[in-house]
Amino acid sequence: MNGSRPRKSLAGRTPRLGVLHIASEAAPWAKTGGLADVVGALPVALETLGHRVTTVLPLYRGMALPGAEIRPLEITLGTRRWRGSLHVLAQGATRRVVAVDVPEWYDRDGLYAQGGRDHPDNAERFAGLAQAALNFTQDDGDAGRIDIVHAHDWQAGLVPALIRQQPSRWTRVARAGLVMTIHNLAYQGLFPKDVVSRLGLGGDMFTLAVGEFWDQLSYLKCGIASSDMVTTVSPSYARETVQPEFGFAFDGVLHAVGDRYVGILNGIDTSVWDPASDPFLPARYSAGDVTGKRHNKRALLEHFGLPVGDDALSRPVIGIVSRLVNQKGCDLVLASAEPLMALDATWVVLGTGESHYETAFKALAARFPSRMGVQIGFDEGVAHVIEAGADLFLMPSRFEPCGLNQMYSLRYGTVPVVRAVGGLDDTVRGYGPRARRANGFKFHEATPDALLRAMRQALRVYHRPDRWAALMREGMSDDHSWGPSAREYVKVYRQARYAAAQRWAE
Repeated sequence: MNGSRPRKSLAGRTPRLGVLHIASEAAPWAKTGGLADVVGALPVALETLGHRVTTVLPLYRGMALPGAEIRPLEITLGTRRWRGSLHVLAQGATRRVVAVDVPEWYDRDGLYAQGGRDHPDNAERFAGLAQAALNFTQDDGDAGRIDIVHAHDWQAGLVPALIRQQPSRWTRVARAGLVMTIHNLAYQGLFPKDVVSRLGLGGDMFTLAVGEFWDQLSYLKCGIASSDMVTTVSPSYARETVQPEFGFAFDGVLHAVGDRYVGILNGIDTSVWDPASDPFLPARYSAGDVTGKRHNKRALLEHFGLPVGDDALSRPVIGIVSRLVNQKGCDLVLASAEPLMALDATWVVLGTGESHYETAFKALAARFPSRMGVQIGFDEGVAHVIEAGADLFLMPSRFEPCGLNQMYSLRYGTVPVVRAVGGLDDTVRGYGPRARRANGFKFHEATPDALLRAMRQALRVYHRPDRWAALMREGMSDDHSWGPSAREYVKVYRQARYAAAQRWAE
């Protein structure tokens, strides 16, 4: 790749840190879940704090970066060579996004899978992403000093390992602090060990100390083992994942990281999720005047074809926006369906996922057409109207690294009912006789009975208007913006820089 031609440097004041993010998705360009929201929002918050940020992700089918500079790209993995291009777009004085365009890898349906099956060349696709990001940084004349390389999830896990093993190849980042963030430990990037030689990754990659995991290569373990600091997306999830129950067999790997493993709660984009300005809402409202919620409730019921008379409007609406998978506790909802449908409440469900859950929820709505509406698929506008129009929001997750919908719900005055795991436990303060500043309801056991008890408690409180209004006000006053989270990441970055300096001093 030719890095000799002159380019204009990014304007702006000298930032305190130069940060390179590598991830498989970022909002608004490519999204399957919370990872994209984090990688889309965190760089903006870091720039606001004065830092220089570049984010690298694949250019998937349908993505476009109008106005981007196109640069040539060449990647070699083992004996094979791929050619493509880099789309480099300045988003601000000190923030850029770089999309890696290799059509053979990324111009296809599905970011990671198609028809429920992983793409067979995912090992190549994301090893290529790692090398493309490092090659770009090595050749880039606009980067300035890079202090931190921040890899997200298994798809970027090779990045810290490649830097550690080949510092003379990528000198621009060799002394950078290396940070790895785990967004969901259930996904570990496991591949047959022949990937190491086939992709020319080097024998040191496949050792117990780096990437070998039960005779397979784990891209996630490569990133964890090679990073100076490892983070995950909530303090409770950090504590949970060093225990066998939530560790997905990685609990020992994470336990060995010790105090270099920390949890930082995700933030939400409060410019997008704001009931006072949300363009998706039929009626806007604020903590000072929540009368608009009733108008949104009517619109929500109408959208799902549910009754909208005075009785229906006085009845609480319970919303679910979720991937329909076991992790999200769909089995708990369906196992307690009969008594849940007997409650004096209306249900609306938006989501997509495993076919048997989609079928089961549609069948439940067909059985109770005046009490439940179900929409299979995802619709951003409908998701916003559910958050605004529902009275309660249910998240009965079996595990939840952070969760964002409970924070959206709090901001919209929609009281969450959650299982006390991960970020749900960190953000929802459960209602009870001795609870202070409660903003929702929690249950602990992953059982239908525990879920049902929590829902019954919530509905009892709903019919006590003063207490319900206090719950709404408390949730709407919470600050879940990215500012506090970004400042915590900066603390981690400084620790990683110090650890990297110590490594080079040894």
